[in-house]
Amino acid sequence: MRMYDIIQNKRNGLELTDAEIEFFIKGYTEGTIPDYQASALMMAIYFNGMNERETVTLTKAMAASGDTVDLSEFGNLSADKHSTGGVGDKTSLIVAPIVASLGGKVTKMSGRGLGHTGGTVDKLESIPGYNISIPEEKFKRQIHRVGMAVIGQSGNLTPADKKLYALRDVTATVDSIPLIVSSIMSKKIAAGSKNIVLDVKVGSGAFMKTPEDAETLAKEMVKIGKKCGRNISALLTDMDTPLGSAIGNSLEIIEAVKVLKGEVNNDLKEVSLALASELVSLIFGISYEEAQKRAVDALNSGLAYNKMKEWVAAQGGDVKFIENTELFKKSDHSLDIISESDGYIESMDAEAIGISSVILGAGRTTKEDTIDYSAGIILSKKTGDMVKAGDILCTLYADNKTLLEPAKEKYLSALKFSNNKPVEKPIVLKIIR
Repeated sequence: MRMYDIIQNKRNGLELTDAEIEFFIKGYTEGTIPDYQASALMMAIYFNGMNERETVTLTKAMAASGDTVDLSEFGNLSADKHSTGGVGDKTSLIVAPIVASLGGKVTKMSGRGLGHTGGTVDKLESIPGYNISIPEEKFKRQIHRVGMAVIGQSGNLTPADKKLYALRDVTATVDSIPLIVSSIMSKKIAAGSKNIVLDVKVGSGAFMKTPEDAETLAKEMVKIGKKCGRNISALLTDMDTPLGSAIGNSLEIIEAVKVLKGEVNNDLKEVSLALASELVSLIFGISYEEAQKRAVDALNSGLAYNKMKEWVAAQGGDVKFIENTELFKKSDHSLDIISESDGYIESMDAEAIGISSVILGAGRTTKEDTIDYSAGIILSKKTGDMVKAGDILCTLYADNKTLLEPAKEKYLSALKFSNNKPVEKPIVLKIIR
């Protein structure tokens, strides 16, 4: 078998055989197929697409390219939740304790933030002592005992995806549905969970900017997940506005704790409950309505909050910071952004607001950047809110005072005002099952 022929077949619009796809993934992972041939194939796939069988085979081959996690000892209880990335998205910190407190076995491998979106691992590392790297044996013992574990991604989980994503990123082939689906789903399949709920973000702060594109991606991922033997569904959720009021690592941990304590009732709580309810429904084979009732009870009773404390302690985190979030380090400098006029906030460019938080030090522009865990933004006003001159729109936090003004400039560029109240949109747009 020759790579030249595989490229030519896809260039000419032909279907690739299972053997051809597996040959490519194995060869590229091992380094026997060079970048220039892989780039040519990625571009041919970009223009000619892949059918369902090809995408399933590509997903399975990528999942099998490195380590895989065997969670069969947890039966049908193993569960995972994946977000396509957004601004202020700390739902995993809420969803996982809710589901684990109800008997699910949440096994989550999370990534770091890059660009305008935050990473769950970075947020958790803002808790003193929290260990994101634990051996597989300990990982499984913790899941048996606590019902959940959230760790960093394994160094050798889906190496084919790591290589291909880096290549796609520099060859303008990122936004191809089969390549996006296989990238996301290969990691989910390799991570081993039986039940998966996908949070597909839609809007200015998301990878998918339109509901139509997001629905196409969600349907494809659900279809491929089912073909790979998983119970899976997807929620389309709004990301035209940052989720919740906190953007930044320790700030987002604090807001998640407030939701679990019942101190906050906002869009973050709504999305988290929807995701948790869908996952509980999949795990236990019950209706969404019954699952929602259980999830709400877990939140209101304090069961989920206690589970968070148990989970953080199990991974070495200092639980005192969860019990009293005032212990988290405060930024050395802050700046209130004040409205200069009256009106409604018509829209917010969530991506620009995410970039503003990166400017403050809350995120990375390169993988080597260090993070200021206390940096970030607290939103006082969001889309649809009435604002009067003199009102605080948000507060910026940073240890480096010189970052406040450029971050303010970026933040203000993200807002549009109107004399009329904008039409309110639902936060959960659709569920794909």
